[in-house]
Amino acid sequence: MPGWSHCKNILCIRADNMGDLIMTAPAFRALKETFGCRITVLTSQMGNVITPFIPEIDEVIVHDLPWIKTNESTSSGKLFSLMEQIKQHHFAAAVIFTVYSQNPLPAATLAFMADIPMRLAYCRENPYHLLTDWVPEKEPLNYIQHQVQRDLYLVATINATTSNDSLFIHVNESAFQSAFAKIPVLNEPDNNNDWIIFHPGVSEEKRRYPAHLWIELGKIITKQLNKKIIITGSSSEKELAETIQHGIGEKAYVAAGLFTIEEFIAVINAAPLVISVNTSTVHIAAATQTPVIVLYALTNPQHTPWKVLSKVFPFPVDEELKSRNEIINYVNTHFFNKPVSFPSPKNIFNAVTEILQKEIKQKQRQEATGIPAL
Repeated sequence: MPGWSHCKNILCIRADNMGDLIMTAPAFRALKETFGCRITVLTSQMGNVITPFIPEIDEVIVHDLPWIKTNESTSSGKLFSLMEQIKQHHFAAAVIFTVYSQNPLPAATLAFMADIPMRLAYCRENPYHLLTDWVPEKEPLNYIQHQVQRDLYLVATINATTSNDSLFIHVNESAFQSAFAKIPVLNEPDNNNDWIIFHPGVSEEKRRYPAHLWIELGKIITKQLNKKIIITGSSSEKELAETIQHGIGEKAYVAAGLFTIEEFIAVINAAPLVISVNTSTVHIAAATQTPVIVLYALTNPQHTPWKVLSKVFPFPVDEELKSRNEIINYVNTHFFNKPVSFPSPKNIFNAVTEILQKEIKQKQRQEATGIPAL
């Protein structure tokens, strides 16, 4: 069987959310740069939203797999149809990307049944013939590494590397223009970037930071720093955004449900600072090098902001909302066993001022030297 260096048509299975795909992009880059290959990504409907803006992806197959948490259900018939669709691409290899609490074997079985000759993944148990390239799963029992590092290490086992492990997403200039046209306050002549993004919406209830604390934080920021607050989110999060806006007052503006995904990326890219719960917005901020403060529910310690000016404020998950996954319970017991309280708006505000001052200094340094600040 030819080695990985001969693989010019690779299927990457990453059937999760937008943020997961963004964090896996450096590993896609490593495959493309090393093998000169074409990358097709099998992902969920939610993950597919971000794929047009990840330059390393050449093609996408969209399917909500039954072993991944998604909004849609599937059937055995649809799964067999997916297998036939994958067969038609004649992939030389498949790389299965997972978090440490996921089992790769259902995806490995799909790739095996689709006659993909080479198959790589982390796996806790012996996969035997389901994987041709097995990397024993050591997380989280031995250590926990960032998801970007985890994915890069996986492909490094087949000698795929890159010198650039940064996150990156691209949007067109027109997206900036259309996005700012929807929020007239951002186009005011005296605006001078005196605004901050709040992104309070969550995909899981256990990640929610209380609305009354968002309001308290917004009041401090608008009063002490005289900055405007743009509250973003999906259409389903508009009611939450309006609640927070009403609590903060006249310097807060609701933008939930207002932007296309490309416009949202453009607004994140232009923002002086983003304050968000731990969700895809954080990884979009990292991919656009936008400073970010994360109100971080203790769920996935490997998904903190990657290589961007940031501050993480952890807070506990209510007992009744904790996962039944025993691997995640192990992490809760061994890594999150010290009590933490909800971060106070006052402490978050102190981080806001600190990060804004650092951002100003970095820009001044870049302008003076012409060298981007690290």
